[in-house]
Parts: sequence; C-alpha cells; structure tokens
Amino acid sequence: MSPDLLQLQARALAVAKEGVAQFGQSNDSWINGFSREFAQIIAAQGWIGMGWPAECGGRDRPPLERVIVAEQLIAHGAPVSSYWVADRQMGPSIIAYGTDDQRERYLPDILAGRSMWCIGMSEPNAGSDLANLSTTARAHGDRWIINGQKIWTSGAYLADFCYLICRTTPRGPSPHAGISEIVVPMDTPGIEVRRIRDLAGYSHFCEVFFTDVEVPASNLVGVEGAAFQQTMKQLEHERGGIDRLMSNRPLFDRAVAAADTDDPLVRQRIARLESSYRLGRLLVYREAMRQAPTGFSAATKCFCTEHEQSVATFAASVLGARATVTSGRSDDDAREICYAPAYTIAGGTSNVLRTLVGERILGLPREPRAPRA
Repeated sequence: MSPDLLQLQARALAVAKEGVAQFGQSNDSWINGFSREFAQIIAAQGWIGMGWPAECGGRDRPPLERVIVAEQLIAHGAPVSSYWVADRQMGPSIIAYGTDDQRERYLPDILAGRSMWCIGMSEPNAGSDLANLSTTARAHGDRWIINGQKIWTSGAYLADFCYLICRTTPRGPSPHAGISEIVVPMDTPGIEVRRIRDLAGYSHFCEVFFTDVEVPASNLVGVEGAAFQQTMKQLEHERGGIDRLMSNRPLFDRAVAAADTDDPLVRQRIARLESSYRLGRLLVYREAMRQAPTGFSAATKCFCTEHEQSVATFAASVLGARATVTSGRSDDDAREICYAPAYTIAGGTSNVLRTLVGERILGLPREPRAPRA
C-alpha cells in the first residue's frame, strides 16, 4: 500500500476510534450504528461521496480510498448507518440515472450527512425474486399513486427518503419489464412504518405500507418501466462492498482477546479466519477497482458473508458464558452470534447468488424453473 493510502488508513482509524468513544460501538454498525452527528463529522472529512464525480459535488477519488476508509469505520464499529446506504447506492444511482433537478435536490444533503435513505426493495412474497414484486405506482396526472408493502427495509423508521422499487406497468412477457424506481419522502401521507424485532433482539428491519401515497411524477428515477437493470447495478454496490466482510469484525477482535492463544488449535482457527479476511478484502478491492467480471459481486458476497458466519461460530466457541447471556448493549456478543445466520440471507440469499454465478458468470445451463401455480 502506498504511503498516501497508509496515511489515509491511519486517519480513518483515528476518526473511527473517536467516533466510537463519543457515540458508542455497534455490531453491524452500517445497519445498527445510527448517529447523524457522526455522519456530519465524516462529511466534514470529505468521506461521503468520495468516488462521486466532482461535478456532482463528490471528491472524484479512486474507489480504493473509499474502501480503505469504510473498512476502518466498520471494523471498529463506528456508527455509519445514517449515511451508509445513501453514499453506497442512492447517490450513485441518482448520479447515473437521475435528472439534473434530482441531483441538485438530493445530493447536497447526502454529501453533508444530513439525509438518511432506505431502500424499498424486498416484499413478503418477493424476497430475492425482485422481478416478482407487486407494489404499484399508478400515473395520475402529474403524480404517482403508490400502493403496496415492503419488508426488511433497514432503517425505514429513521429515513428521510425511500428509494422505492415498484411496478408501474403490469407484468408482461418478461417479469423484469414494467419495474421503475421512484423517490418517496418518508413523511408523505399514507406511509406506515412498523419495526420488526428479530430473534436476536435487533429492530432495524421494518415493514413499510403504502396506501394511496402520492408523489410528484418528477420523482421517477431513470426510465419508466425499464429500471430492472438500474436496480441490478445498485446490487453490485450492495453485494460487493467491505460491509459484507467487516460487519462483525469487532466481535472477532473481542473473541481473539478472550481466546486461549496458548492452544495451537485456537491459534490455527484465528490464522484461518485472518486469512479469510485477507482473501475477502482482495475480492472487495477487485470489485471497487472494477477488475471483477460483471455480476461477480454475487460470489464476493457469498464468500464474505459465509466468512462472517465462521467468525460468529469461532466467537461462540471461545467466549463461554458471554456467548449465551445478552447484555443489551449495541456491542452485545450474544446478540451478534445469534444474528449471524442473517448474513447469507440479507442482500440476496446464498443459494440464489450461487445460481447467478453459475448461470451468468460460468455459463452453466439454467436451472429448471418450477411451473407457476
């Protein structure tokens, strides 16, 4: 790593430690660590929109720099969730597909750490099968009228905007046709948010209900009815990022500190996990520098999230009673260990992603589809 990158890494580490000292440490801090104040500190460092083009207010920095900063923040549990999704996905999507008016309206507040976004993607009957979504937006004069339900919408109860994936025309010969992306302010009448408390005790996931929600027609992002590829591009950002590798790194560090390193078998397990961190980091670097094939983020996510589950298994084996008794804190070891099965589900299940790798990267025959009822 060059001296400039090492200096950036050291600065990010210092900011991460200061953020934890001031605002607390969180497991899965890109989901659970909420602090608008810390977001504005990160914005003042110029670390939101690092890779965005300068003409859109970004820093136009190499993608690797963002990964280096993000790794230090997440690996130490700094509270980044209030800006993370907007920086990772929504900003780049609006830059790529939005209008000039949309860029002028939304990007400055994202860059300043002032606005939080959620993604209205999964639905009760269309989890990883995005083409099967049924939430609708019907054109009515100069408005969209939205009806439907989303689920597993992280941070919706705190968000200012929802980047909604919905159907604007009925399903045609291709289930991918007719899908659009629309920006929905979360204070719009007709939106109801219900938090979901999961079995590990976290409640960042939400159900979001839309009942005759009206937004301006100008909130459409990109091409009406042809946004499926836009959404797939979003998922490249979501699946291949450093957050899919470092979510429970704080748990790993605490487990290593508590482990009996005089035991050669324990040392061997630690070495294996550290090696996996390095391999995962290389995969993420390839994604960031666009050296990976299109769609390879599916493989990156599979490797990284399965590694995170291995971290939780290791932690459970060495922490003793701490692995079974919850403290209720945001850096709770027991809750983090219980949460680990979710890593290979959120953002696309591993079985679906392996099918994508086989069909779209390796060129294997398509898996037979079950007939529709």
